[in-house]
Amino acid sequence: MPVNGQSHIRIARPSRDLAAAERFWVDGLGLDVVYRHEEGDGPGGHALLMVGWPDASWHLELVHESAAPVEPRPTEEDLLVIYVDGEVPQDLLARLEERGGKRVQSPNPYWNEWGVTVEDPDGYRLVLSTRAWSNS
Repeated sequence: MPVNGQSHIRIARPSRDLAAAERFWVDGLGLDVVYRHEEGDGPGGHALLMVGWPDASWHLELVHESAAPVEPRPTEEDLLVIYVDGEVPQDLLARLEERGGKRVQSPNPYWNEWGVTVEDPDGYRLVLSTRAWSNS
């Protein structure tokens, strides 16, 4: 199979605390747990949590190894943008904040005008854009 627009994407990141990350991404945003294994159970010996939507062509992989932890180093421009195509539901924002998220202003005024930015427990930023995705 060639690499093209149908290829599945995995976004991999280190996490300080997989339980906190799961609360944010699964209980807060509503992603499903696609796969998990506990530290020492799988390849590499690290704990792994993969989350996503079953019908999406991407998923987020979060990794933690207590013996050799990698500290997340997100910047203000490390964004995962989800196009909501409408107003961002206030109950969704409340859920994200209740589950460890923190609303922040973006240094890019575009995202402040066209969305809401929430930091996850590891400091990575999720933008819920009020716009619809368009290739044009």
